[in-house]
Amino acid sequence: MAFAAGVLLAAGAGSRYGMPKVLAAQGQWLRSAVSALHGGGCDDVVVVLGAAVVDVPAPARVVVAEDWATGLSASLRAGLTAADADYAVLLTVDTPDIGADVVSRVLTAARSSPSGLARAYYSATPGHPVVVARRHWPALLGRLHGDEGARAFLAERDDVVAVQCRDLATGTDIDVR
Repeated sequence: MAFAAGVLLAAGAGSRYGMPKVLAAQGQWLRSAVSALHGGGCDDVVVVLGAAVVDVPAPARVVVAEDWATGLSASLRAGLTAADADYAVLLTVDTPDIGADVVSRVLTAARSSPSGLARAYYSATPGHPVVVARRHWPALLGRLHGDEGARAFLAERDDVVAVQCRDLATGTDIDVR
């Protein structure tokens, strides 16, 4: 089976939230996300930090995005650059109700798709995780800028598998306390 790396984007300052979200709920969001990625089939879990640098739970490892303040693109670039895998499973730390079952479902869909691209949907709303096969990483990295992640890259493609996950989670990203 192809190797998968979970990339947890957790570098931001959380300005609307009032603190870096990696610190939210006394670190429970971080622990939950690492558990979801590892339990969902990721062989490696990379936690991208920046505004706050904290210890991460095993089996995760830390990558610091030194330029985190330039936006989400810096975190995504740092995470993909640190990953050595056939697939990257992208997850944000501020979606705490996403569990291993969601990660597994989306990763399985990407692995069985000719495109190697899959994205969780919650009813009609796209969300996380997003799975990107390694062969797409150069194109994705080339599109990254500012506070934009993979959204523009995914929007221009018609081969991203939409994986319905509303029966497993809300997928809500929490921006305010």
